[in-house]
Amino acid sequence: MDWDKLRIFHAVADAGSLTHAGEVLHLSQSAVSRQIRALEDSLNTTLFHRHARGLILTEQGELLFDATSAMVKRLDAAAARIRDSEEEVFGELRVTTTTGFGTLWLAPRLTKLYEKYPDLKIDLMLEERVLDLPMREADVAIRMKEPSQADLIRKRLMSVKMRLYASPAYLAERGTPERLEDLSRHRLICQNTSSAQVSAGAKLVQELMTHDIPSTLTVNNYFGVLQAVLHDLGIGVLPDYLTEDFPDLVRVLPDVESNEVPVFLAYPEELRQSKRISAFRDFVTEEIFEHRKRIKEAR
Repeated sequence: MDWDKLRIFHAVADAGSLTHAGEVLHLSQSAVSRQIRALEDSLNTTLFHRHARGLILTEQGELLFDATSAMVKRLDAAAARIRDSEEEVFGELRVTTTTGFGTLWLAPRLTKLYEKYPDLKIDLMLEERVLDLPMREADVAIRMKEPSQADLIRKRLMSVKMRLYASPAYLAERGTPERLEDLSRHRLICQNTSSAQVSAGAKLVQELMTHDIPSTLTVNNYFGVLQAVLHDLGIGVLPDYLTEDFPDLVRVLPDVESNEVPVFLAYPEELRQSKRISAFRDFVTEEIFEHRKRIKEAR
C-alpha cells in the first residue's frame, strides 16, 4: 500500500473530517478526498461512512486505523531515538504514574530535574489505568507493582506501606486511639475499596472497616485523603512516603500497616538508549536514595 495514502487516511480517521485533515496535512479537501477514494479502490472496500456530521469508520476502516496507529507510534519511537542521538537532553518525555504518587511525591521534586535540563518538556499523565508502554501511550512509567510485559526494562525503586495518620489538632480534640477497637470513636478517611488502587491498600481498608467505624470519608485518590487529614477531618490511610514532606502528620496505631507495595520504574526496550529516559531514571533514583537517607537519619 502507498504510505502517502495511508498517512492521509490516518489523518482523516483521526480528525473525522476531510476538511480538518486537509488543514493538518496542508492539502485541499478535494486532494484529500481523491487520495481516500484511491485507497478505497486499491483495497476494494469502503473505509468511511459519510454523514452530514462528518466521517465514521467502517469495520474495515477500523482495522486499517488500528494498523496505521501502531505504525505512527513506532515511527514516533524511532524519531525519539534519533533525536536522542544528540548529547543534549531535550524534547518531550511522557511520564505516567498514579495520581497519588505523581501529585504527592514526584511533581514537587521535578524542580531539580528542570534545573538540570531546562529544555525538557514533561507530560505528566496521572491516572490509575496502566498505560501501554510498548504501544507508546507513554515513554516511562512508575508503577505500584512489577510490570508483567517482557519487552520492558524495569527497575525497582523502593517499597511503600499504607499506614494510619492524623493531624495533631484532630488527635488533640478526639484523642489518640490505642487499639484497633478505638477506631469506633473516630472518622476513617480512605480510598473506597472498589476504586482503582493497590491491593495491599484495599485489603488494609477492608480490615479496618470490620471495627464498626461510624463515620467515613472515601476519596478516589490519596491526594484527597491527605487534604482531608490535614484539615482535621479524621484518621487517614496514607502511603508512608508522605512523612518527609508532611512531618506534622502523626502516625496512629504504629503496629497497623499494609503489606509492602513495590514501586517500579519501567520503559520500553527500544528506548534503552534514550538520554531523556536515562536522565529521568537517574533523577528519580537519586531522589529516592536521598529520601531514604533523610528518613533514616530522622529515625
